[in-house]
Amino acid sequence: MSSATTISSCSVFERAPVPLARRGAGPGVAREKLALVIPALREAENLRLLLGPVRAVLSRLEIDFEIVVVDDDSRDGTHEIVSAIALEDSRVRLLVRTGERGLSGAVMHGWRHTDATILGVMDADGQHPAEAVPELVTAILGGRDLVIGSRYIQPGGGKGWHLLRGLLSSAGILATRPLQTGVRDPLSGFFVVRRQCVENMFFQPTGFKLLLEILVRGRIGSVAEVPFAFARRTAGRSKLNMRVAWDYLALLFRLYCARFGIARIPQPGSGD
Repeated sequence: MSSATTISSCSVFERAPVPLARRGAGPGVAREKLALVIPALREAENLRLLLGPVRAVLSRLEIDFEIVVVDDDSRDGTHEIVSAIALEDSRVRLLVRTGERGLSGAVMHGWRHTDATILGVMDADGQHPAEAVPELVTAILGGRDLVIGSRYIQPGGGKGWHLLRGLLSSAGILATRPLQTGVRDPLSGFFVVRRQCVENMFFQPTGFKLLLEILVRGRIGSVAEVPFAFARRTAGRSKLNMRVAWDYLALLFRLYCARFGIARIPQPGSGD
């Protein structure tokens, strides 16, 4: 049997996406399990370097875990690299999406295909350090609903960024202030959340800012932020472009409308 699962998906406009419900849930109290999703689009070389350290740090934690790489049909060697690792370690899985793009959608796809009680995400490009993952998971096990790897807890968190990127990041965070309070890095792509906080909810499948929507719409009671140093990507190219910016503006518009009652805006996949 192949270690990868290829799933063809229709556009969200053609078919409503499946909500984030728990798969295989049964009666009784389940043992804690982490599913760390790594969305990937043309990140083969980075994944080759990343998966070993992530497996090593998670193996030191006293919790069941799996690492789920969700590849948007990159055809760059990702399938071969991850499948080879999965043959050595059954806790590594590969899901391949075809006909779809979008980091948030890839993350949700991975979350829907696991029965884990704790859901996590980190980038495939090496900018999120593997050694920071245990601290995020430990905080969740300590009782938090959501734990965020934050670039802005410590001074100089964006050190080394291009000036324009730093300005855009600051402006993007400032625009979230009326929607959420207290979280310094609501646009982080590095976080873990309890499944019960996002079960049976629909989220915008396009764009990169799933965390913001979870903060605004999720059933979040307690949040912690853990500082980390944002590294430079080791290979490949950034996926940030004008389409990503447009998706973020569309998300902000939807969240503002919902929060302040400006208009009735259908939620993604609602069929309205």
